Amino acid sequence: MGVAEKISSLQNLRVKEIVKLYRSRNRKENNLIVVEGIAEIKMAVSSGLKAEYFMIHPALFNETELYGNKDIFGNTQCFEVNSQVFNKITYRQNNEGILAVMQAENLILNDIKLSDLPLIIVLEAVEKPGNLGAVLRTADAVGADAVIVCDPQTDIYNPNVIRSSLGCVFTKQIAVCSSEEAFQWLKRNNIEPIAASLSATKLHFNTNMNKPVAFIMGTEASGLTDFWLQNTKTQVMIPMLGKIDSLNVSVSMAILVYEALRQRNYAGSDTAAKK
Repeated sequence: MGVAEKISSLQNLRVKEIVKLYRSRNRKENNLIVVEGIAEIKMAVSSGLKAEYFMIHPALFNETELYGNKDIFGNTQCFEVNSQVFNKITYRQNNEGILAVMQAENLILNDIKLSDLPLIIVLEAVEKPGNLGAVLRTADAVGADAVIVCDPQTDIYNPNVIRSSLGCVFTKQIAVCSSEEAFQWLKRNNIEPIAASLSATKLHFNTNMNKPVAFIMGTEASGLTDFWLQNTKTQVMIPMLGKIDSLNVSVSMAILVYEALRQRNYAGSDTAAKK
């Protein structure tokens, strides 16, 4: 596969298209996203996303990679760009000289496939892309079935989400919906919502998680809304023994889901976590 065309002008239509795709509205209108970095691109392609085209800066990306990864690049059109153009179309400062414009995947709740013992992560009104990305890394590491993002204040394909998730935004089932829709879906699938709340009196490790569960967490600033607090029978807190009264959202979620994993599979086993 050869490079189809060289692009050197900032006025090129594809250059302008990529710049626009860094805005959430344009991503949604065109159902296209920008993915930077070979590892992230590989994750996206292996998860079933289709690449529209690639942009390559030959000074940073070895063209032989194209031929060594035909399963990733296939016959997809590639463009070679200079430094000026590449700096214009990339978001990350430390990149590998390649980006892809890809079709976005937009799951709805009914698309989610569940295991026999579901473990779901629900984030309400998440606003910081870095937090969402970090939670997605945790979801991948713990083998969660899906991540449900309710009433988000940030786009799941925000460049910072892709970067901070290390591409895990492509490895997990992610659905965006309202809190009401998420609650009704959990109810239909017999999954118990467990809300993380500073006002809870029950410690998380005293809660049975060896059953279908969904951990519900709100923002660091205000926590969960009344909707979830009024509709969850089980509310838990993480022990806080110091001066502060809360942890980062991604840290808190990691504590909860790994406690579920411990209860389900790994208690007393030093080898179970090795693949």
